[in-house]
Amino acid sequence: MMGEWDVIEIPHTQTHTWLLRKHYAKRIPNIMYSYGLFIDGMAEGVITYGMPPSPSLTSGICGEKYASCVIELNRLCVNDGHDKNLPSFLVSRSLRMLPRPSIVVSYADTSMGHIGYIYQATNFLYTGLSASRTDAKEIGNDQHGRHIANLATRQKHSELFIRVDRPRKHRYVYFVGSKIEVRQMKDALNYSIHPYPKGVTQRYDSGAKVASQIAFQFDKVYGGA
Repeated sequence: MMGEWDVIEIPHTQTHTWLLRKHYAKRIPNIMYSYGLFIDGMAEGVITYGMPPSPSLTSGICGEKYASCVIELNRLCVNDGHDKNLPSFLVSRSLRMLPRPSIVVSYADTSMGHIGYIYQATNFLYTGLSASRTDAKEIGNDQHGRHIANLATRQKHSELFIRVDRPRKHRYVYFVGSKIEVRQMKDALNYSIHPYPKGVTQRYDSGAKVASQIAFQFDKVYGGA
């Protein structure tokens, strides 16, 4: 049996173990909204949304008028061994719980072999690949992600850094709101909408299964019965 699936809002701190042990980035991003995936009352996954790291992105998607509405789906973790539709269920249900109106942007990292099939299954719009850029990377540091030191450090220790191409990412956008709000935001979209990309996606597993937690622990935080 699949068991009963549910998604509820959880404290940000309850996602930290998942993000540090299960997600390949191994770091905690900015978190504004966080939700847990529960099967028969036991937590089996988390999803988080937060402020995009690039200020230019917030105004670039749909203009200054909607800049304050832009958030990023920045982490998604689900324990292995469950129904293949579970991640899509978590994304879909959590989107309904976000403030309205919201413009959600998320990325599928090509350097990790990701295509973004979860976003395609949940009706995100595909707006192409992120722009080509380079980052400052510390020599000998192979950890995933950007390794940008502050300008003063780079200038003082320039021999320790090199410029590397930043991996391009598939960019997906989703509008949360009433029918009128969604139409207005879509009309304001500054990116072209493209057909979904296809290909062989690479699944990753950090090797860590995060211990399930009981739903009532979160209910107590929010005053539930």
